[in-house]
Amino acid sequence: MAIREIRLEGDPCLKKVCREVEKFDERLHVLLDDMKDTLIKSQGVGLAAPQVGILKRVFVIDTPDGGMVEFVNPTIVSMEGSYIDVEGCLSLPGKAGNVERPVKTTVKAFDRNGKEFEYTGEDLYSKCICHENDHLDGILYAEKVIEWLDLEED
Repeated sequence: MAIREIRLEGDPCLKKVCREVEKFDERLHVLLDDMKDTLIKSQGVGLAAPQVGILKRVFVIDTPDGGMVEFVNPTIVSMEGSYIDVEGCLSLPGKAGNVERPVKTTVKAFDRNGKEFEYTGEDLYSKCICHENDHLDGILYAEKVIEWLDLEED
């Protein structure tokens, strides 16, 4: 397992639509393990494959109970409610802005072995699912910011 370099705003990888995973093999397992290690080291909540330069429909999130969930070929199946909250991104360090996201999001995806599952996230984890899923479509949260926040300390 390795720590991968997180791509920053301006990197072309972050603006591309990712391809579906077709092979659930050792290469996918290594990518997922590396993404989890990279997420832990960066102290983020979620990380998508294009953020480490891989154009595959894969993301991981660190859940409320401290466990990681791996999403391969995710599809959002439902969203409920709406709220505005602060959002940031490992690919846009030092920036934050208010973004409108659903209160509750349900996603279907596959695990590393190709088994389909469904996961429902609320509040922060709903926001995280939507944020990471946007990365897979080449969308950065900056495109959805309602109001940028001033992070400079006085």
